[in-house]
Amino acid sequence: MVTWKNSKQVGDWLLLANVLVWVVLLNVLASFYFFRVDLTDEKRYTIQPQTRALLQSLKDDVFVEVFLEGTDLNPEFKRLQKTIRETLDEFRIYSRNKVKFTFTDPLQANNQRARNEFITDLNARGVSPRNVIETRNGERVEKFVFPGALVSYQGFETGVMLLRGNRAQSINQSIEEIEFELANAIHKLSNTNRKRVGLVRGHGELDSLVFASFNNALLEQYDVFEVTLSRKKTVTGYDLLVVAKPTRAFSEADKYKLDQYIMNGGSVLFLLDRLDADMNRASEEDYLAFPYDLNLEDLLFKYGVRINPDLIQDRVSGRYPIVVGGDRNQPQIMQLEWPFFPLANQYAQHPITRNLDATLFRFASSMDSVKATGITKTPLVLSSVYARKITAPVKVTVNDLRRQMRDETFTNGPIAMGYLLEGKFSSLYKNRFAPEGVTTEGFREESLPTKLVVIADGDLARNDVNPRDGNPQPLGLDPFTQYTFANQDFLLNTVAYMLDENGLIKARNKEVKVRPLDKVKIKNERSYWQAINLILPVVLLIGFGIGKAYWRRVKYSRF
Repeated sequence: MVTWKNSKQVGDWLLLANVLVWVVLLNVLASFYFFRVDLTDEKRYTIQPQTRALLQSLKDDVFVEVFLEGTDLNPEFKRLQKTIRETLDEFRIYSRNKVKFTFTDPLQANNQRARNEFITDLNARGVSPRNVIETRNGERVEKFVFPGALVSYQGFETGVMLLRGNRAQSINQSIEEIEFELANAIHKLSNTNRKRVGLVRGHGELDSLVFASFNNALLEQYDVFEVTLSRKKTVTGYDLLVVAKPTRAFSEADKYKLDQYIMNGGSVLFLLDRLDADMNRASEEDYLAFPYDLNLEDLLFKYGVRINPDLIQDRVSGRYPIVVGGDRNQPQIMQLEWPFFPLANQYAQHPITRNLDATLFRFASSMDSVKATGITKTPLVLSSVYARKITAPVKVTVNDLRRQMRDETFTNGPIAMGYLLEGKFSSLYKNRFAPEGVTTEGFREESLPTKLVVIADGDLARNDVNPRDGNPQPLGLDPFTQYTFANQDFLLNTVAYMLDENGLIKARNKEVKVRPLDKVKIKNERSYWQAINLILPVVLLIGFGIGKAYWRRVKYSRF
């Protein structure tokens, strides 16, 4: 007789009940301990700790409207779209559903007029269309795509572009930058603890019109002030100072205040021209560029770098239009490479310059690293290998564009044009008398840990001005080719790193590896791998069926 206690059916029910209890218990525990597992080699789905902290600190909902949508996107843009969606989904999870997003196709408006108005409005808000030309089924197909998004928070919004540079070369770079671009846009809107940036004035620096683009970009994230050193006893209350292309000498008193600002842990971005080279005078046949006397050479030398009194010529350069023929009424104009405008595309492996497009320099000088104990020096940006240095005085004339330049003379590259300096700096005024008229109270001989960036080109931050309406143009925009170089991205990344090296800038270190198939190997071994994938599974299935039938026959033949 089978009793209730030893009933197999009862035991099965108890086992099921135990399993259900454990499943419920594990789900309850999992609700208190949130975690996610990324099994990819490069951790492509892992959100950086700095981004997580930002998302978890949100006090209100963030709305993200992505415009990369449509049924006829090519595979590259579909891959970019998929990554944007996955990243935003991770943002939603880590923000506890405070990040909400949607995908919209701007080309699905009711009529052409509404579509054009929508596109114009998007462009004004920072989301620009990209014209994509492809060949499909032997036909040329042209269409607009919108690889950008609008991010809104507490009544404010900002546009963010999620495609970098030229599409064919930059989809993977754009994918690596998606987390940083979206997180940085959210940070701009939600940050209430804004850093203070001071623009040094009083030495002939860039005026407000030609500095407007970079200045406006700074104002989106930081509080920006003008700082006149001669009017201050000490320079305090600023997280970063920007010295943008001074043309007049710093007094010893101003230099002392700058030195002591650095000694107290302040960071400085130096954008300096070593030679007085000006395109407005380049049409003069006898124009020579001579060195500026800025009175900063000994200060920089003490900190570990030297800007040389020369100009760099590079065969990889920007272009400049000159008249090559025709008559007065119909001149023939050509854009020729102007070697004094190096196109820098060689960078250090650093979060500031990772995945950066080419940067346009104008009349840059070479830089050397000199001994400075305890200072870490990183050459951030360099010329191409096809470059040379011309020592001052340098003849600068556009007439040279008509002459054939010999490649064998451009053999000095790559040449450093910018350095990042990090560490504890020694004061220039250590074991020296302080200048007259300055306060020496609280004088420091050695700095707190800080960072300096020295770029040997003041024009890196100078935007052009539209001659028709007098408005400033975007920084890095070449008015002749209408291509926008990465000057502003480079400077903003530099400022972000100097103000918070462990902040969102760390998200720029993300790497997404591309693992393309070996096309030669595929061609040579195509039949072999087709047999493996098509025939082997069938053989294994047939073998399994025969084996199972034989096993059953042997098993039941014993009875």
